[in-house]
Amino acid sequence: MSHALPVTPLDTLTAALRRALPVLPVIAVIALLGLPIAPSGEGGANIADAVSGLVVLCCAVHLLRTRRRPLSATAAVVLGLPVVGISVAAAGAADVGAGITGLTRYLQVFVLVPAAVLLLVRDRRDLRLLAWSFVALALWQGAVGVHQYVTGTGASYQGEDVRAVGTFGPTDVMGMATVVAFGVVCAVALALGAAEPRRRTIAVLCALVLLGPLALSFSRGAWIATAVACGAQLVLAGVRRAVKVVAVLVATGTILVGGLGVGSSMLQERLTSITQVADAPDQSVTDRYTMWAAATGMWREHPLTGVGLKGFPDYRDSHASLALSSGSDIAGAGAAYHKQALLSPHNMYLLVLSEQGLVGLLALAGSWLALLVGALRGLVRSRRPAQGAGNSANTGPDTNTGSGSGSGTDCALVACGLLVWQLVDFVYADIGGPSTVLTGVVFGVVGWWALMDPSATPAAREAVPAAAVRKEAAAR
Repeated sequence: MSHALPVTPLDTLTAALRRALPVLPVIAVIALLGLPIAPSGEGGANIADAVSGLVVLCCAVHLLRTRRRPLSATAAVVLGLPVVGISVAAAGAADVGAGITGLTRYLQVFVLVPAAVLLLVRDRRDLRLLAWSFVALALWQGAVGVHQYVTGTGASYQGEDVRAVGTFGPTDVMGMATVVAFGVVCAVALALGAAEPRRRTIAVLCALVLLGPLALSFSRGAWIATAVACGAQLVLAGVRRAVKVVAVLVATGTILVGGLGVGSSMLQERLTSITQVADAPDQSVTDRYTMWAAATGMWREHPLTGVGLKGFPDYRDSHASLALSSGSDIAGAGAAYHKQALLSPHNMYLLVLSEQGLVGLLALAGSWLALLVGALRGLVRSRRPAQGAGNSANTGPDTNTGSGSGSGTDCALVACGLLVWQLVDFVYADIGGPSTVLTGVVFGVVGWWALMDPSATPAAREAVPAAAVRKEAAAR
């Protein structure tokens, strides 16, 4: 008579790590963004960017070992569409070296890293693991940011070193705001779609905690994008629940702002400035409007293919008015005071339009629109099993994919929320800085849900059990 050996915590941990092995390189990219960035850094490549290259390599090796078909025709078209405009703009760049640098960056963020993430994620449990990784990184960066505000060691804001920037430093003031915002969006999605009350409670607490550091980032663009993304998630999850959650958030926001002391006046002034972009804009808004006008002027002169990748700084002064300042003031968080040149319009759509023309903008925007449509269709699919309960032919995508409990609504809300946040934030920001690699991971997460979810088609649902049978036969 045989006796089964007891399962130890080490065995459980080993099994979990073995199962998560394909997505561990992606988690490593997210985790490495928690490391400090040198104060003198100018937004160039960092260790997370280097590891993202290893993620692409790991994906290639994984495909060779498993002999999988890399992408469906639809996925290949959607992810490969931006290559058209990027390649044309790189060929038309005035500086060959700058064109190659820009080509590498764009391919990394919008093609290679998203494709690698899309292929390494196998099921919804992997996607949920990445979502919780976003939340964990946000909690760490948020804790660093709150400490900076409390101790007066943050980036300079209105003459005081109180702006929360996390480990990204004053040269990338949007870095912590972006990371924390991603964490809020993921936590809200997990709270709205989680099947287990314990996980739902943890996600709610994480979302509420992260509102503090998001406020202390003083990033108006991140505030607006987060409000729009979370509002969209609430509406997609159900109107009744949306009303209840909004009431809780309003009460929590009132408590947070009211309890910040001196910070409350800064926050109120920052919030008020959002509505003063036309009547009495501050210098940062004036600079942004001036650069937007300059980008539009470049496009008018080169409507189809733009001025070439990395060409905006060279054409800026000839198209900008005298209202443009000499640069942004950078100080605090370990950096000495200096001026940071304004080398982009801080609007992704206008940056692409000016450097890549209509060809590039239509290619990128077309890819993003296809992802949005696919993500919304996936949300509709995730709700069908619940409506067809008791039907043996419709047991739910998680049953077929082995992706854990739940209908997949949380995964749908993660994908939709992250994409909406990114598309709204692109109105106020563009790629650049250490946190940019996360944009590629986000598009990969969204791409998997929109294009590769095994529950998307009946044929795919049938392929999953067939693959399991072949694997079991090979093991025998």
